[in-house]
Amino acid sequence: MTINVFAQKEKHIIGADTIELSNKVYNMDGVLIEQSYRNQFGISPLKSVDGMGIYESKKTEVLKIPQLVANVATNNARQIFSKIAGINVWENDGSGLQLNIGARGLSPNRTSNFTVRQNGYDISADALGYPESYYTPPLEAIEKIEVVRGASSLQYGPQFGGMINFVFKEGPQDKNVEVTTRLTGGSYDFINSFTSVGGSVGNVHYYTFFQRKQGNGWRANSNFTSNTGFAAIHYHPIKNMELKLEYTGLQYQAQQPGGLTDAMFNQNPEQSLRARNFFSVDWQIVSLLGMYTINATTKVDFRLFTQLSARKSLGNLERITMIDLGGNRTLLEDQYRNIGFESRFIHTYSLFSLPSTFITGVRYYNGFTARKQGDASANQNPEFAFLNPENLENSDYRFPSRNYAVFAENVINFTEKFSITPGVRIEYIGTYSNGYYKQTVKDFAGNVIVSEKIDDTKNRERSFALFGIGSSYRIANSLELYTNISQNYRSITFSDLRIVNPNFAVDTNIQDERGYNADIGFRGTVGSVLSFDVSLYYLRYNQRIGWKLMADQAPLFLPYRYRTNIGESVSKGIELFTEFDILKAISSSPTDKSLSLFCNYSYTDARYLESQDKSISNKFVEYVPQNMIRNGVTFKTSTFSISLQSSFVSQQYSDATNAEWSSTAVNGIIPAYNVFDMSASYTYEQLRFEGSINNLFDNRYFTRRAEGYPGPGIIPAEPLSVFFGVQYTF
Repeated sequence: MTINVFAQKEKHIIGADTIELSNKVYNMDGVLIEQSYRNQFGISPLKSVDGMGIYESKKTEVLKIPQLVANVATNNARQIFSKIAGINVWENDGSGLQLNIGARGLSPNRTSNFTVRQNGYDISADALGYPESYYTPPLEAIEKIEVVRGASSLQYGPQFGGMINFVFKEGPQDKNVEVTTRLTGGSYDFINSFTSVGGSVGNVHYYTFFQRKQGNGWRANSNFTSNTGFAAIHYHPIKNMELKLEYTGLQYQAQQPGGLTDAMFNQNPEQSLRARNFFSVDWQIVSLLGMYTINATTKVDFRLFTQLSARKSLGNLERITMIDLGGNRTLLEDQYRNIGFESRFIHTYSLFSLPSTFITGVRYYNGFTARKQGDASANQNPEFAFLNPENLENSDYRFPSRNYAVFAENVINFTEKFSITPGVRIEYIGTYSNGYYKQTVKDFAGNVIVSEKIDDTKNRERSFALFGIGSSYRIANSLELYTNISQNYRSITFSDLRIVNPNFAVDTNIQDERGYNADIGFRGTVGSVLSFDVSLYYLRYNQRIGWKLMADQAPLFLPYRYRTNIGESVSKGIELFTEFDILKAISSSPTDKSLSLFCNYSYTDARYLESQDKSISNKFVEYVPQNMIRNGVTFKTSTFSISLQSSFVSQQYSDATNAEWSSTAVNGIIPAYNVFDMSASYTYEQLRFEGSINNLFDNRYFTRRAEGYPGPGIIPAEPLSVFFGVQYTF
């Protein structure tokens, strides 16, 4: 809640002199009432004006991670996002190395349809050219996760999904040093250690952590190691200014067991037919953040960030129906060199005798991706090196990208209850490619018949404006009716420009995507007993890029996916969340005990519209379950908490033609599944004990059919697994 008290000038005439008096102006940006904070069940909407952002009339959620009873050591997205309606999760592994979530008919693949941020700045590979997130912040270090749906397109970028911002803990403000150390062990040799150090010395505040994670995985050929480090220094050089310098480093390597066919999954989902596939990520981000409070109603900030990162995938890319008989493996290597700058100006002013807030901002982003694909060693070791680096067998590209943007939004309060929020964003996007690829034809024995090197250059520049408007009506202080409509835009990615993979092909004339999101909802709280948010949404997607099932030419006619602008689609549905505290409802006096029930339900009807391509007309959009239901019950006292939750996801398809089966397992139905998880914690003085059982009833299911890594084919989800951890703070 932002409270602004405006100056009111009064004139007093004493004799011949006039004395003008002006009241002081106070701006309190964030009033924390501890009891009210706890009554939010670990989730609440963002404030209408929060920090350097405007969220009035938008569909928003804030997950307060320390209040959730969930397995944070494994970044279990199924549990963490269980209270956000409409979130579809891909479960590639049980380690939480990558976050794969989508919403409203959008693919969960590495959360690429959201603008993913950390402490307000970008962390994806390339914000527009390749917006995939290979790095996921450790949830043990996270204070909260902010989620803004598609209407975030005006302030944070044009993506259809919206914005996700991971906000780190900052450590204590009243101690010189505080150390927290955690150790978690679990099934399949899982070990996770986490240590953080934070505190304040004078006008300097600091927070740092290191996490190491390792395990062997539940399938053969699925071991992994991960190391993540973070350091932040906050400095107040003068009273009204704050500077933050932050560094993030991640390195992980994982062996990938590959995918399965339907028959193999039904026979034994633990089996693996790939022993030579590996994946490696090296992520480094440096940022400098600053904020200056000009006066009680005006602030300005900036975010300067740079990224020096890489990802490498190594192995056999052939269809899973082809046995790996050895031979050279394929290595795909990306190098990311990005720099970005953002600045915002926010001002609260009086209009109609009420406070209104205006925000404007600018963005500069320069990305550079070097992408190579060629042959690597034929052994079984993770040797990420090309055999012929000067003459690659597949492709060698450079993908520069540029983005300039300016935006403005204004909350206008017409009455104490009713407001509107118009906004606009003007974008320039340039995506370029320069390199070569090779077309190679082999005979049945694998001998090269023809190999042709083709030089390829593409330059795509475009400018456009996005508009949006929202309104809010507060029936009472804690009850709000809101509505919003905002335009969205998604540029083609580097993967859409060129990649060589026998499981799919890309249309050379693929185009950008456009559309809009619309929401209308009702949300609020009833004391500390009930919290709810129910909304309807409509997402229009034009020139949608998707997958079609195609077949090779004679004589093989092998199926493959074809990526192109499939057509127009519409996603519409309902998103409902409610949580009710039974003990607080029946208690006649305040109590620190809580027994809450939550229900999270979403219905999505996502279909392609009528088109000349009859293979997709009126078909369901891929990776969109019509029904998702997540329910849970949580019991809490001041020292003990336990939670049981279920996650039901209905049937979905993996391509736009709604193919029910294919011999390569890349296309087909993803059957409905239901999973239960249990977590508990107990605190004794400075010690905290945690335990969890994931997939309580050992259900065998899968959430994804991959066309490439970590497949191709069906990627089985993790079965029953048990974890136990201990935390000590001093």
